[in-house]
Amino acid sequence: MLVLVRHAMPAFGPDVPAHEWVLSDEGRTEAAGLVPVLPAGALIVASAEPKAYQTVEPAGPVVSDERFNEVRRDGEPWESNYRELRRAYVEGENHPGWEPRAAVAERFDSGINDHLTSGRPLVVASHGMAMTVWLGERIGLADPGDFWAGLRFPDAHAVDLQRRTITRLRA
Repeated sequence: MLVLVRHAMPAFGPDVPAHEWVLSDEGRTEAAGLVPVLPAGALIVASAEPKAYQTVEPAGPVVSDERFNEVRRDGEPWESNYRELRRAYVEGENHPGWEPRAAVAERFDSGINDHLTSGRPLVVASHGMAMTVWLGERIGLADPGDFWAGLRFPDAHAVDLQRRTITRLRA
C-alpha cells in the first residue's frame, strides 16, 4: 500500500524561504488528525523540508528523503500570481529557473521504488506540485491542474500503482 500525504499548513512569509517553513499551530493540529487514516505499521518517509516531515511525525518515526522535496524553483514571485504559475507548471508549462518536470518525476519515482521494497505499507509526505507531477507521469492524471488545485492542507491519498487509481483517505 502506498499513501501520499500533502503537508499541513505551514507558518509562512516572505522572510523565510519556502523550503524552511515549519508547520503553523493549526497545521500541527491538522497533522495529528491524519494519524487515524494512515496504515498501521507503515514505513513513514518525508521530504527533507520541515513542513513535510512535521506533518507525519505524529504517526511515528520518519525517514527523511530529499527525493520527495518540492519542485525547485528560482524567481517565483512572493506577492503575485504564484498559484497560476504553479498550476500552469503542473499542467505542462515550463518556467525559467524551475526544475524540469521530468527530473521531478524521475527523482520522486526513484524514492518510491526504493522505499516500496521494505514490504511494509509506505506513507510518503511531500508537496503538492511534486506529488502531482509524479502522479501525472506514473498513473496519468486526467487533469493535473484540477488535482493540484483540489489538494488540501494536509491531505492523504491511497495510490494503487497497478490499477492506476487514487483515493482520498480524508473527508
